[in-house]
Amino acid sequence: MHPTDFTLAGAIVALDEGAISAVELTRAHVDAMEALNPRLNAFITTTPEAALEAAKQSDAKRARGEAGRLEGIPLAIKDLFCTEGVQTTAGSKILGGFIPPYESTVTSQLKRDGAVFLGKANLDEFAMGSSNLTSAYGGVVNPWSRRNDPDVRLVPGGSSGGSAAAVAARMALGATGTDTGGSIRQPAAFCGIAGIKPTYGRCSRFGIVAFASSLDQAGPFARTVEDCAILLRSMAGFDPKDSTSADKPVPDFSRACTRSVKGLRIGVPKEYRLDGTPPEIERLWRQGLDWLREAGAEIVDITLPHTKYALPTYYIVAPAEASSNLARYDGVRFGLRVAEKDSDLRDLYERTREAGFGQEVRRRIMIGTYVLSAGYYDAYYLKAQKVRALIARDFTQAFGQVDAILTPATPSAAFAEGENSDDPIKMYLNDVFTVTANLAGLPGLSVPAGLDGQGLPLGLQVIGRPFDEETVFAVGAAIERAAEFKALPAIRAGL
Repeated sequence: MHPTDFTLAGAIVALDEGAISAVELTRAHVDAMEALNPRLNAFITTTPEAALEAAKQSDAKRARGEAGRLEGIPLAIKDLFCTEGVQTTAGSKILGGFIPPYESTVTSQLKRDGAVFLGKANLDEFAMGSSNLTSAYGGVVNPWSRRNDPDVRLVPGGSSGGSAAAVAARMALGATGTDTGGSIRQPAAFCGIAGIKPTYGRCSRFGIVAFASSLDQAGPFARTVEDCAILLRSMAGFDPKDSTSADKPVPDFSRACTRSVKGLRIGVPKEYRLDGTPPEIERLWRQGLDWLREAGAEIVDITLPHTKYALPTYYIVAPAEASSNLARYDGVRFGLRVAEKDSDLRDLYERTREAGFGQEVRRRIMIGTYVLSAGYYDAYYLKAQKVRALIARDFTQAFGQVDAILTPATPSAAFAEGENSDDPIKMYLNDVFTVTANLAGLPGLSVPAGLDGQGLPLGLQVIGRPFDEETVFAVGAAIERAAEFKALPAIRAGL
């Protein structure tokens, strides 16, 4: 077996048994990164020397019997997580050259458990996008291709497209991502891997560059549901540095992956049956329900009546919070500074922000500033928060009847570069199945479950109760076992 073909769980076993060293495992992924990243642009910054040194230290710790849970496992880190001494850009020119003097809580916990960091993964600028085409450092290419048109470049999804592409192409065993409206689940589905957005508050947001503070949540990407469970255990936990962090015990999520789904009630929301949904998405959804029924689960029709308001609510709340969060990027304290000789402070602000922010970020700042303005706050932002409460209430009522909810992860397979990018509304509709979980603060997992007619991966989404990731993992693992998804992208390491 080529070292890049291990699952994360399999690599841990191989390392523990001495079948491979951390240096050998990391070297294989560094080689894959150096060979494939020029084609895929999945990483903005690579740190091969630091990764190999960390792997060397991991081998020494394992020899001393001091190995952590993730000792020697090579990961990609979304370039939204502050990493001490390593450039953190958020995919934006305005943070080019910014080297944080501290580590985010999530990445510090991964390091604590022995993970090896390969570099910083590309993303949509400030996590704003569904294609990974808004990055100031160039778009990411999906390693999958259409069967009948292999030369067309496909998007990996966004905003965490670099993380998803790196895992799918076998450049990393796992990766961190963030999910504000679907930015883990959509790229996972487009790239044929697993990805989970945990419950809001499950993972600390300290040291993560903020987009929309009441929606952002960190989570992992990996090749299997079990691998995601292993990573989430290290990433999660209470953090006093984050006021929204939940003081909840962190279970061994991987144990839930072997749990039976017999007797569980799985909800099917009628509102997710949208006009224009491709027949293959509908078929896969029905197939997923059949798999769970065969495994002993009961399928229950439910209603989430305020779902139709989720997208407009999200695209009021998220830009409003973004306009506030991004006000700090003014050319004074860190990052880009653009100033003419003898210009005043206002001119510095305007020139820096004009040069530093891309089109999509500017669009969302303007929308957010508008809905927060004195004449429109009540009509838009306040009303959106009220609707958000109704969306959360719908889920609370539904979870009185069911244990988990199954839906499609995306309304389509990966699309080509340029197909939707000229129409912001079309691009925003990519989040139609995912934004509700963010608005309600619920865990959501995307599981690869099939291929479309062009040979591209399609995912199913499992949504669970707050802080009940264990049931989400149990249902996701049951789908994974039934689907037996073995397809691989055309571009990958270990060919």
